[in-house]
Amino acid sequence: MQSKYVIVGGGAGGLELACKLGRKLGPQAVMLVDSRLFHIWKPSLHEVAAGTLDVHQEGLSYQMLAHDNHFTFVYGPLLALDAQQRVLTVGAIISGDEHKEEVLPQRQIGFDSLVLAIGSTSNYFGVPGAAEHTISLNATEDAERFRLSLLKLLTLAELKKDTQPDAGVDVVIIGGGATGVELAAELREASGVYATYGFRQLDATRDVRITLLEGAPRILAPLPEKVSSAALDLLRQRAVTVVTDTRVTAIDGRGVTAGDTVYPAQLVVWAAGIKAPDLLGTLGLPTVRSGQLDVDGTLAVKGFDYIYALGDCAACAGPDGKLVPPRAQAAHQQADYLLETLVRKHKGQPPQTKLYEYRDYGSLVSFGQTTSVGSLMGSLKGLSWFVEGFVARLMYVSLHLMHHKAVLGTLRTATLAVARYLIKRTTPLVKLH
Repeated sequence: MQSKYVIVGGGAGGLELACKLGRKLGPQAVMLVDSRLFHIWKPSLHEVAAGTLDVHQEGLSYQMLAHDNHFTFVYGPLLALDAQQRVLTVGAIISGDEHKEEVLPQRQIGFDSLVLAIGSTSNYFGVPGAAEHTISLNATEDAERFRLSLLKLLTLAELKKDTQPDAGVDVVIIGGGATGVELAAELREASGVYATYGFRQLDATRDVRITLLEGAPRILAPLPEKVSSAALDLLRQRAVTVVTDTRVTAIDGRGVTAGDTVYPAQLVVWAAGIKAPDLLGTLGLPTVRSGQLDVDGTLAVKGFDYIYALGDCAACAGPDGKLVPPRAQAAHQQADYLLETLVRKHKGQPPQTKLYEYRDYGSLVSFGQTTSVGSLMGSLKGLSWFVEGFVARLMYVSLHLMHHKAVLGTLRTATLAVARYLIKRTTPLVKLH
């Protein structure tokens, strides 16, 4: 197999680049490789975990997107890269049933230019038991595993109520960043809804006990203190126990140990940090201490003017020397920058002279289906506005719609938004199976 421009990783940035480049250059020139068949916007995984978003309705087929946006989709995981020969190896696909048949064989793909956008994975920082006893929301299967585990625990707690009045579910979330905070709020809202669908003896506030542990002095530490304080108030109003300035030292089947305190837990979510996938260290490309690919100001991997990286897997320093944060808006901006780069290369034009520079437009944090909080950055340096409530929620939803617009177009995004609104009026507010 051969393609001029191969993009590995169909996350927010990689997929947007494939769609926009495909619409310009066509399927003979543009190829997207991913180990999954469906795309879901990663910032919405906490909603999938809580059951308030059905991944089977939300997921977008890569094959459908490839057809509509004129790129070629290759299904399979990246296994190896021969950077000098410009060939990458994509692994075989094995069926998930008991027969374990080979659905697709291992393949090799040649390329003229390569873009790596394979994202990040959880960083457990060497905490004993973290990998074995926690769930990290890295992908849709993680979120679905959490949701099904929660549903099973709620059912068991309901059955025990007759003989054990204090029966309930203890959930501990490790990490007070956006993922941890959003999951805590969404879980509280979802647990109340679950209680109305057959869990008659469970009191959501009393029996679904949610604890959020954060090592920093405050939650949402990278955001302005006003946002952090508002988020803390909203969590406390929802009966979420928040413990800051605490370090998790061990996790086992009983619960989470932080200092001298053991927090009982039947479900533990790890949202305390990310790192580059270990695969990057095997590709023969330069990496930094964090394991991310070392890229220059044009997002090219250093030493290779035909290999690029974007998103969480790329260590890109700004003019101030600070690394670009691993955020969806950064991946979106980098995708647009590389779109210009690759189109120029395809047309034989000189490369763009302007280096990539990250622009922070602010942050929004969701607190369920009705409210959000956050900060919006102004055009003047250092100027920001605090937003909260319904207006902030509308802005948060608009970010998701903007991503859909990039991959589906304006008309289909609008139609999809209306359709999902109508579907929600006729289906349970949470997924019950």
